[in-house]
Amino acid sequence: MSDIIGRSTEIEELMRLYRGNRPEFVAVYGRRRVGKTYLIKELFMDKMAFYHTGMSPMDTENANILQDQLKSFYNSLVSYGWEPSEPPKSWLEAFYMLMKLLESKADKKRQVVFIDELPWMDTPRSRFLSALEYFWNSWGSGRDNLMLIVCGSATSWMENNLINNYGGLYGRLTYEIKLYPFTLGECEAYFKANDLRLNRYDIIQAYMAVGGIPYYLGFFRKGLSLGQNLDLLFFAKNAKLKNEFNRLFASLFTKPTDYKKIVSLLATKHSGFTRDEIASATGIQKGGGFSKMLAALEASDFITRYVPFGCSKREEHYKLVDNFCLFHSKFVANGDITDPEFWEKNQNAQRLSAWKGIAFEEVCLSHIQQIKNALGIGSVTSSESAWSLRGDDETEGTQIDLLIDRADRVVNLCEMKFYKDEFTIDKAYDAKLRHRTQTLIDRLPRNRNVHLTLITTYGLTYNEYFGQIQQLVTMDALFG
Repeated sequence: MSDIIGRSTEIEELMRLYRGNRPEFVAVYGRRRVGKTYLIKELFMDKMAFYHTGMSPMDTENANILQDQLKSFYNSLVSYGWEPSEPPKSWLEAFYMLMKLLESKADKKRQVVFIDELPWMDTPRSRFLSALEYFWNSWGSGRDNLMLIVCGSATSWMENNLINNYGGLYGRLTYEIKLYPFTLGECEAYFKANDLRLNRYDIIQAYMAVGGIPYYLGFFRKGLSLGQNLDLLFFAKNAKLKNEFNRLFASLFTKPTDYKKIVSLLATKHSGFTRDEIASATGIQKGGGFSKMLAALEASDFITRYVPFGCSKREEHYKLVDNFCLFHSKFVANGDITDPEFWEKNQNAQRLSAWKGIAFEEVCLSHIQQIKNALGIGSVTSSESAWSLRGDDETEGTQIDLLIDRADRVVNLCEMKFYKDEFTIDKAYDAKLRHRTQTLIDRLPRNRNVHLTLITTYGLTYNEYFGQIQQLVTMDALFG
């Protein structure tokens, strides 16, 4: 347990449930590679009465997928003490075997049963869910010493079939945990625990590339620079994550092509697209299936929905927020980079600098609470969104990537700058800031105050133009 980075709240809750004296049915879900299996195994592996993980669709032949899943489950039963016999012919029979196995081990100790990648087991016409319902409702829910933990990376499946189930499992879950990617602070703790020497400037860049996904962070090697590590992961021969994008979507979605189309489109525009724009650009027909795809991507934390400041609900946008997918779309998807040392050789190239500026904004947007804490408004109710205003022949357009609209009648207009040193405001940028601020003021109610806020890496050079900045947040605050 001491080796687990972060997850303190989840650990506390899981151990509280374990120490209880009532039957528990716990669902743990979240983005694939986020560390669900690792967390449960680290906490309970030596306490498990049974553990099984569903077979990936990529590892089975479609013609025999149900038989493959049942045979795999049977093999897990045997490894935990079931006397070899004939494999089950249905999930109802498989769960009956599990029930008998647990009864044979019955004592007063807590019995932890961990079934991982549950969505993979629910194959077409398998009646898996019905069998799981019967197992829990007819037997498990009456066993005070049983703790059933189920995991799944297909987050929408977990939400629709377990958490929001209105059938036989309605209200049966006793606890649910959604596991989120690491924050920057947790990434820093992870690197330190693994003796990787990266400063905060480089940790932010690592986060830009792979996000806070522990599985991806685990490929970083100590003794290598950030550039060498990124080359190793994405550009070297047999790079560890070069094919991860396709594997990721194939493992989560039955028909991944359309999901990848949506993600690839969203990667092209920082502010995102409306639902109608996505359908038009991808050629995917609007309807129930399209809605389910968007919901599934959102549930899995690949995309998010937001209403741009000053817009109506009808103008709701979808934008890509998964750092790995953003990085892959920018540098890997086209296959135009063939140099195995691309990143190390192009540290100061314009292509990378431009990407870092946009990627830093995404890092900030995923650390809103840390920014609010740094501004001293951590407990103030607020809404956050982007805002843009198209210009015409006579006026300049305005693009603001983060507005924090606060209940105390202050709006933080946030400028985000990723810079290798203190950031310097020059005359031209000062004029741009004044234009943006006044444009926003002109469109706000009179009782609102606008605070121009700079979020940057190493701070601000204090020259003749710094006075407009009301509040300053440096990268250290993002690690809070």
